[in-house]
Amino acid sequence: MSDAPQTYSGPDRILSGMQPTGGLHLGNYLGALKNWVPMQDTGAECFFCAVDMHAMTVEYDPAVLPDRVRGVAAAYVAAGVDPERSAIFAQSAVPEHAELNWILQCVARMGWMERMTQFKDKAGKDSERASVGLFTYPVLMAADILVYKATHVPVGDDQKQHLELSRDIAARFNRDFGGGEIVFPLPEPVILPTGARVMSLKDGTKKMSKSDPSDNARINLHDDADTIAKKIKKAKTDPEPLPETAQGLETRPEAKNLVGLYAALTGTSVEAVLAEFGGEGFGAFKPKLAEAAVSYIAPISEEYARLIGDKAEIDAILKRGAERAREAAVPVVAEIRDRVGYWRP
Repeated sequence: MSDAPQTYSGPDRILSGMQPTGGLHLGNYLGALKNWVPMQDTGAECFFCAVDMHAMTVEYDPAVLPDRVRGVAAAYVAAGVDPERSAIFAQSAVPEHAELNWILQCVARMGWMERMTQFKDKAGKDSERASVGLFTYPVLMAADILVYKATHVPVGDDQKQHLELSRDIAARFNRDFGGGEIVFPLPEPVILPTGARVMSLKDGTKKMSKSDPSDNARINLHDDADTIAKKIKKAKTDPEPLPETAQGLETRPEAKNLVGLYAALTGTSVEAVLAEFGGEGFGAFKPKLAEAAVSYIAPISEEYARLIGDKAEIDAILKRGAERAREAAVPVVAEIRDRVGYWRP
């Protein structure tokens, strides 16, 4: 056997997921979900999970978590993820995530974890009161990826550092336990379009978020037409008319957000939007934006409402997805158990 690791030759696999900590919104769709759908046509095996184990790193209500997992699954399907072609499942339904997580905890190094900037952001000033899970959840994220030997992971700007950690852990495991073989591929990022970043309707400097205390700050994928129109009407703006060039938006975050949203919803450019609406006030622009948003989201929200009303169908999708995910994960963990020297009869 050569001392130099060889190229990984396993199947291409795509892994991604979202936390079931609230209803998915338009930012989730434009920034991630929309881009998952064509990935199903690449020939790679696709695994899309609701990461309910990650949801435990912050305060949550155990009584509502199962329904939130169902809501995430319904949103995936309504957005166009096909449960016949992709595994849609709850992270906790595949116990191999947790088992591999412990092994990788013993591979990762404290210095790597201390460089993770999101812990500082999420824990705030009182980090000593934060859970250990919040500190180490990037290792669980690595386990989510590596338990399937995923080769590609769609990521936004805020997740690039965590994917790099996953690559570091995979490389360290290969070096320590691979015996000259590539056990885990180094997962490659699939960078999502930066133009799809959607900001809060109440504050153009912050991302649209499930955790925002104001529901008016986001457009949920399950919002009906009247709710969408009201939220856009209330969206924060400034008193100036829309500029005629994109440069004029740079110091106007709320205007930039709404113009960018209109461009994303209509499949056009910011420049084209300003060519049409430049010089006009928001009183004329917002009704057009609301009309575009309603037209764009209506098919998704209607399908979401149908699915969420059929608990049996959603549970069946999650069950089938977990079975498919375990078919891929069980042999990986069996191999890893042997490589790290676990006893077996």
